[in-house]
Amino acid sequence: MADVSQVFGPEGLLAQRLPGFHHREQQQAMAERVGEMLETGGVLICEAGTGTGKTLAYLVPALLSRRKVLISTGTRNLQDQLFGRDLPLVRNALGLPVSAALLKGRGNYLCQHRLKLRLEDPGLLPENQRRHLAQVRDWSKVTRRGDIAELPIPEDAQVWPEVTSTSDNCLGQECPEWQVCHLVAARREAQAADLVVVNHHLFCADLALKDEGFGEILPGADCFLLDEAHQLPEIAASFFGLSLSSRQLLDLVRDTGLEARRDAEDVPELPRRAAALRRVVLDLRLALGEGERRGPWRELAEDSGVRRALEALDGALESLADGLESISGRGKGLDSCLARAKDLLERLRSLVSTEPAEVVRWFETQGRGLRLHQTPLEVAGFFRDQMGRERTTWIFTSATLAVGDSFAHFARQLGIAEARTERWDSPFDYPRQALWFVPRGFPLPADPDYDRQVLALAREIIHYSRGRAFLLFTSHRALRETAAGLESRVPYPLLVQGTAPRAELLERFRRLGNAVLLGTSSFWEGVDVRGEALSCVLIDRLPFAAPGDPVRAARIDALRRRGGDPFRDYQLPQAVIALKQGAGRLIRDRRDRGVLVVCDPRLLSRPYGRAFIASLPAMARTRELEDVKAFFGSAPQGQGAEETGPG
Repeated sequence: MADVSQVFGPEGLLAQRLPGFHHREQQQAMAERVGEMLETGGVLICEAGTGTGKTLAYLVPALLSRRKVLISTGTRNLQDQLFGRDLPLVRNALGLPVSAALLKGRGNYLCQHRLKLRLEDPGLLPENQRRHLAQVRDWSKVTRRGDIAELPIPEDAQVWPEVTSTSDNCLGQECPEWQVCHLVAARREAQAADLVVVNHHLFCADLALKDEGFGEILPGADCFLLDEAHQLPEIAASFFGLSLSSRQLLDLVRDTGLEARRDAEDVPELPRRAAALRRVVLDLRLALGEGERRGPWRELAEDSGVRRALEALDGALESLADGLESISGRGKGLDSCLARAKDLLERLRSLVSTEPAEVVRWFETQGRGLRLHQTPLEVAGFFRDQMGRERTTWIFTSATLAVGDSFAHFARQLGIAEARTERWDSPFDYPRQALWFVPRGFPLPADPDYDRQVLALAREIIHYSRGRAFLLFTSHRALRETAAGLESRVPYPLLVQGTAPRAELLERFRRLGNAVLLGTSSFWEGVDVRGEALSCVLIDRLPFAAPGDPVRAARIDALRRRGGDPFRDYQLPQAVIALKQGAGRLIRDRRDRGVLVVCDPRLLSRPYGRAFIASLPAMARTRELEDVKAFFGSAPQGQGAEETGPG
């Protein structure tokens, strides 16, 4: 492999060919270590602080290695950014003819067959869906990739389930549109490419053999490079489990109706059986109670109303399967519905049977939907089974993997017994750029007066910062109460999670320049706002996750049964990484300045606070509100953001 110092050095290729690039020792060191791992094989777990430029630090050696590399990112947005922006920049700068492919899950690609089915019978759709359907129809005639991100239709628009496929309803090679299938084309392109970019959901689906991604590609890769790797354990748990949702059941009802009108109009009993299934799904949702709930299955297992609803669901599913079985061979679509009905019935019966050890069964309701889950308490064994091939390279990286200097928590979650580990601190000048403030005199979070004091402090801090703040909360209740308390009491725009889509709120925050955004967990990570628009991050509590979550509670119980310490081994490391993520929103650029406010006094009064402090950047610290006021009073006016350069 070429010497990466010739690429990343002060006078290297990137400095010569990429506008805005500047040399960072940490970035070069990371690139050199990644390059070594690509040559020798093995496992590397590495943390690269904000501003390191880790994307370029792994892309360059990956391209230079001439090996088959699979890169997985945390979200589809990051996946698009890496493939559409970062990769072309690096490939052009290096002048390498490396072939690359972008691969997403099947739900991201237009299904020509389902579009045709829906266009044949659009009358039942509401007006807004018919309008979106017309847009999809026109776009389908010109798109090359069939990636639904090409269309300016919201991700949650109801038209998308109508014109995309799932692993349940895909007809596979029996589909009449197989030869022009966008997903098949994307998979073929990925199989032939030197470098493939996926996301963690797709990666974990493939590991779990769920036919969502690239089963023929995974065995052929020489290197798996997983960015934003801190997200992997939780994402993997959902794919190595089992679930059944009202959405899957109602999709089966809808598709059975569509296929019956096409190939079985002489069998009126079939739509009646489908309608009966729809009714019992709605009855089960009612039996689970109003509002949004999330709890262990044992909470409901003895509820006679829920038991009756589940028995009715079993009967309706079996009845529909019998009806479809009686006309087997009538059409490929109907045969697919039969296979789905049998699979969903098998899942249902598995989920209500005796609960096996080392899994937790739980339910959740949201709006008119419900989902039943079986989740493994650990995913370590699944990953261990995949990581043993000789000379295969596995690289896990993120800005937040370590607790202090230790990667033991992350490695334990994925069952990694032996790995090289590295940490590179951020190149930003935190003592100069940032002030960390923990107020004096605050009560403990359990105190009834705590939230009122957070609100009062937030109002004062917002006055000093002139808006330009993120207020990050550990609960929706605290967020709502603070939002209500700030309404009409601060002279800056308030943007509150839940009032608009996340992307829209962030775009408005950047555009306004003096707004205050209130958010919970989804705003603690994956948010990049550079410049003066974000000059303060206030965190209401140390982010210990609520122990009432059914999966978390089961993991805690399992750790305790094995003689472990759930707080030390699980709850504290998770909270430390979450705080690092939240604090990481503040300084995103070499010229950013800002104040991090942590209201929770336990950070300084409890022994475990040292674990949090050891994991935060070395900011200047204060407990005096006057220092915060002075910091903002000395902030340069009209300061623009300077890009950190590519990567």
